[in-house]
Amino acid sequence: MAHLFEKTKIKNLSMVNRLVRSATWEGLCDDQGRPTEKLNQFYKALSDGSVGLIISGYTYVRPEGKQLPGQMGIYSDDFEKNYLKLTECVHKANGKIAIQLVHAGGQASRQVSGFAPVGPSAVQAAQFPEKPEALSVEDVQKIVNAFIRAAVRAKQWGFDAVQLHGAHGYLINQFLSPLTNHRNDQYGGGIENRCRFLMDIYNGIRQETGDDYPVMIKLNISDNQEAGLEPEEALYAARLLDRSGIDAIEVSSGTMASGKKGPARERINKPEKEAYNLDLAKLVKNEAGCPVMVVGGFRSFEIVQNAVQDHGMDYVALCRPLIREPGLINRWQSGNRQAAECISCNQCFRPGLSGEGIYCVAEQKAKKHSKK
Repeated sequence: MAHLFEKTKIKNLSMVNRLVRSATWEGLCDDQGRPTEKLNQFYKALSDGSVGLIISGYTYVRPEGKQLPGQMGIYSDDFEKNYLKLTECVHKANGKIAIQLVHAGGQASRQVSGFAPVGPSAVQAAQFPEKPEALSVEDVQKIVNAFIRAAVRAKQWGFDAVQLHGAHGYLINQFLSPLTNHRNDQYGGGIENRCRFLMDIYNGIRQETGDDYPVMIKLNISDNQEAGLEPEEALYAARLLDRSGIDAIEVSSGTMASGKKGPARERINKPEKEAYNLDLAKLVKNEAGCPVMVVGGFRSFEIVQNAVQDHGMDYVALCRPLIREPGLINRWQSGNRQAAECISCNQCFRPGLSGEGIYCVAEQKAKKHSKK
């Protein structure tokens, strides 16, 4: 039986446990996307907390693909020394780190990036701030090449793996979803063609980084949105990736327009509200032979452990709980199995918008109250 705290490997990536920090935006990079020393220390705290694998904040591969201020970028060779310092900081703390690669597509912000947003089609989806410009085939290929070049940089600069962001309404997901992909060329129509953008990226990265370098994906198995990507078609993409050698699939769901079924749900205050993507992840586990990670509202040790031991998940990914408690995994492993202190208020993202970087606002308020 699999154990939460046993050592595992994904190709040449060794992990001390089955707990993963799922990607989130930290708001701790400069205006060009270079990581700062504050971000390095943020990741060091996660490494000191025995996170098995840190997946970085979503990192844009081209300038027009940027969504939020302080977001990581990996579109320039000029960032080498900054990223070498980041990966060295994690590795000195005995941590492992993958970089998540993204293009926000129609969810990019003109105000932040300085460019008009682009997408598979010129359609106004609820999650888009404005109608994006439709990409030409030539421009699609430029973005594919940008993902590939970003992965090559990541490998050269010391990242232990790369993860493609194929979820939450970003560009790869936009190509997969019939809601946002209305193309009638080789990148649109049936799910086979809608997978082409993703597979061009994946196959190109695999060719350039080699068979031994771990390449993973975060994949929506449902957009939880009318006319969006449904499990049947998402599982087609998962099977295609699996047959092509993907090293792990992190299962997620929802977009910014999915309401109460969005990616980061609020008020996860009861065990029955936790693990909200587990049933979708089990569908993937039944279809794919590669390792499957599941993210989504995990707060209780017992539910995390059951996901591995009883439901066959290879890894469980957490995000917001580790913002409040970067040492949560050490606490659980030491025998203190109380649930994570995170109350799922989503206030942690607000300081990032003002340039402070994310932190647990609820914890800070509690500390101020206790001093009065």
